[in-house]
Amino acid sequence: MKTASEYTHPHQRVGIFIDVQNLYHSAKNLYRGRVNYKELIKHLVADRQLIRAVAYVVKSETAAGEASFFEALEKAGLELRMKDLQVYADGFKKADWDVGMAVDAIRMSSFLDVVILVTGDGDFLPLIDYLKWGVGRFVEVAAFERSASAKIKESADRFISIEGVPRAVIKKLI
Repeated sequence: MKTASEYTHPHQRVGIFIDVQNLYHSAKNLYRGRVNYKELIKHLVADRQLIRAVAYVVKSETAAGEASFFEALEKAGLELRMKDLQVYADGFKKADWDVGMAVDAIRMSSFLDVVILVTGDGDFLPLIDYLKWGVGRFVEVAAFERSASAKIKESADRFISIEGVPRAVIKKLI
């Protein structure tokens, strides 16, 4: 198994695309905790050049503390892309950024060497394949080991387990 330094070098231009909903629910359900985005980004970038770090979030009208959460993401160095939670007539709710995240990653790939997708969602397999084989980018995926799709871990050039990133998960005391 290769070490992180065998995959990275200081001249790589990195873009990070974070599926906040995916990480939020995984951290909450697996660890009763939350993600420390500042530490995670620092680890993912390593000694490389960060070009863009984008977090995809969904706003709801009722979520208490949402504004402070969004502010914390921005303080961690993330550019926020927001959309409103969709609530249908039958009460069904949808909070999906998959297409927007994929389009942004493709659009920005022309000025990146490495695309880092922070999600365990297997729906991103076609994006990974396109970025690797269509435009020749190195694709890293960072996600929680236990909730990440097996196929997304296999497809990425490098998989980073968030559990293994020091101080990336803040566990709540019960």
